[in-house]
Amino acid sequence: MKMAPSQQVQRRLLDWYEEHRRDLPWRKSQDPYLIWISEVMLQQTTVKAVIPFYEKFVKRFPSVKHLAQADLSEIYEYWAGLGYYSRARNLHAASKTLAQQGFPQSYLQLLELPGFGPYTARAVSSLAFSENVGVLDGNVIRFLCRYHNLGIEWWEQKNRSPLQELADLWVQNTNSSITNQALMEMGATVCTPQNPSCMICPLQKSCNARTANRVTELPLKKPRKMKQIWLWEAQILKKKDKIAYLENTYAPFLSGKLIFPGSTKRMAQPPKVYDYKHNITHHEIYVKLKSDKKIGNLKRSKLQWYSNNEIKKIHPVSLLQKALDVLNKA
Repeated sequence: MKMAPSQQVQRRLLDWYEEHRRDLPWRKSQDPYLIWISEVMLQQTTVKAVIPFYEKFVKRFPSVKHLAQADLSEIYEYWAGLGYYSRARNLHAASKTLAQQGFPQSYLQLLELPGFGPYTARAVSSLAFSENVGVLDGNVIRFLCRYHNLGIEWWEQKNRSPLQELADLWVQNTNSSITNQALMEMGATVCTPQNPSCMICPLQKSCNARTANRVTELPLKKPRKMKQIWLWEAQILKKKDKIAYLENTYAPFLSGKLIFPGSTKRMAQPPKVYDYKHNITHHEIYVKLKSDKKIGNLKRSKLQWYSNNEIKKIHPVSLLQKALDVLNKA
């Protein structure tokens, strides 16, 4: 699978990027903090959706020290709408170390920080410090599979290493910061998931999938997970105008996030009695709300109390908002 692109191909890619790259706010600086924030926000979220969130976030938290000194509740408030709130928690946790020690310039050192996986660590070290490593996000994986005509199960961990080696080869003898951005831009704007624009691609003549007439077949489609049906009995505990939440350690969905105390049960068929239904990825969740004034066996120290307005600001998860709506109508 190891097949380094020629310098001519690399040059074509970089010339194309120089002419066609989008004017994105995080591309105006090599500040590792700003690059880090943008890369974390772009996980699971489109560029168009991220831009207003990014601009608002970095205006409020313009440096890693500002982020480290902020309360997590305020960070949640500025993150509201992006979802996947573990990302915000990891940003806050890592910022405390980075504010004291500064940004390491090696992806291996970045990997030791909360929330820095293989992609984010390489993206920050490459884009901010030009470390000679390739990045491997969905756009780059799609481009590599097509350009090199790779009919591999890219979602399997065993195939990540050879794909990473390929990504590393593409940045050899170049400015890795620019080349990585060019590869991501190629996947995002030309070598797209549906209807790729092969006719305007600067690398069409050397694309192996195009030669083999396999562009629409690649990359292989990841199998969908089987749908799971769950019954969630959520306990609604009230104290004046506030409701109790705890960090989720018991439900298979929204792991680590604030949810109501309660219990879950996997079902073979949907229950006949429930208050509302909600879907999260492959989880089909049927919710039964149980209002109770007694805490019972729950540990008070684990409960966190928020009003409706507070929870909407810091943790606007639609699964919870539906419950609040149901309660308000009752």
